Amino acid sequence: MSGHPGNPEPLSPRAKLAVTAGKAAAAVSRAAGRGSGSVIGGRVALKLDPDLLGRLAQHLDVVLVSATNGKTTTTRLIAEALRASGPVVSNALGANMPAGITSALAGGSDAKYGVIEVDEKYLAGVARDTTPKAIALLNLSRDQLDRAAETRMLAEKWREGLSGTKAVVIANADDPLIVWAASSSPNVVWVAAGQEWKDDAWSCPSCGGVMQRPGDDWFCGECGFRRPAPSWALNGDHVLDPHGSAWPIHLQLPGRANKANAATSAAVAAVFGVPPQVALERMYQVQAVAGRYDVVTFQGRELRLLLAKNPAGWLETFSLIDQPPAPVILSVNARGADGTDTSWLWDVDYGRLAGHPIMVIGDRKLDLAVRLEVAGVDFRVCETIDEAVQLAPPGQIELIANYTAFQDVRRRVGN
Repeated sequence: MSGHPGNPEPLSPRAKLAVTAGKAAAAVSRAAGRGSGSVIGGRVALKLDPDLLGRLAQHLDVVLVSATNGKTTTTRLIAEALRASGPVVSNALGANMPAGITSALAGGSDAKYGVIEVDEKYLAGVARDTTPKAIALLNLSRDQLDRAAETRMLAEKWREGLSGTKAVVIANADDPLIVWAASSSPNVVWVAAGQEWKDDAWSCPSCGGVMQRPGDDWFCGECGFRRPAPSWALNGDHVLDPHGSAWPIHLQLPGRANKANAATSAAVAAVFGVPPQVALERMYQVQAVAGRYDVVTFQGRELRLLLAKNPAGWLETFSLIDQPPAPVILSVNARGADGTDTSWLWDVDYGRLAGHPIMVIGDRKLDLAVRLEVAGVDFRVCETIDEAVQLAPPGQIELIANYTAFQDVRRRVGN
């Protein structure tokens, strides 16, 4: 279903009714204090018109972004870059399943671009409905094992779902699972974005053999599956484009992972004709993403809010925090949106927090306490964030939380 960007065909009466009903349901949900209403609004709209997502996308140049980690931030960076070339509609707050995506696009009738974050499980279906011009694939690692498939199975689903796609696929050459998933696509732009967490990519996704990893390279010694030559690369504080030019990355967002997100976003923007220099300059405007990286004042103390949902995310987050003796509050829940299985705590190297004063809160604070005890780091278990902040020694507090724990903290600190 390819339409004409900037020249939308009028929606059918049924589609218009679906959009109106969805917006009304969202407004009721907001008024009742139940969040943004985007998910319930999208569900109502799709009930009335199951093809609505495709209809809303037909006049847009669509980019889909999917990954285990970094998709919300990368979606935001791409949207900022593409605004240099025209109006953008995006599900910037991370409602990334079909209902949330439909809700977001319903508000973008005048947009030229749709920049859409997609939950990993739904990528193939959303790609089928929205006929994207570009798809960005960042990384795959274990996450919510009670809900999502094991990573190799997820990569296989992507590989099947994207086989023969007309979209330009912008993919991380350093993640073997991403390379396996993307290599069924006829048009792939490879980005050397790096891969800090390697524990989900020691066996070859193609044949199951043991992966060899000399330096930054990787290959399977048994079947010959290997790292493709990238045309874009993250090199320190610069992005190298396909011509070998180095463009400086200036971000307000911290850490190597966000530089990698910026490198991928620059490669995506180039598909739409936005030059790297323009794209990267615009990304500087992004200060926080749905509360992540925000520094807030609470009870007279400064807290920096950091989100880490799975082992790979925790590893990246540990590299962002201030050195000891900066105080750290850790909060872990295991509600539906987090995944109810907390066995992933044992895959995180909490020994890296040695020397930090640590306070532990959240629904699963005792699970986390056992893990920290085994890691041999000192900590205190607290009932509330208020108590944890009062016990924290001087200095900016680094607060690291998983998904619903992060939302709880934001509500409490008024962010």
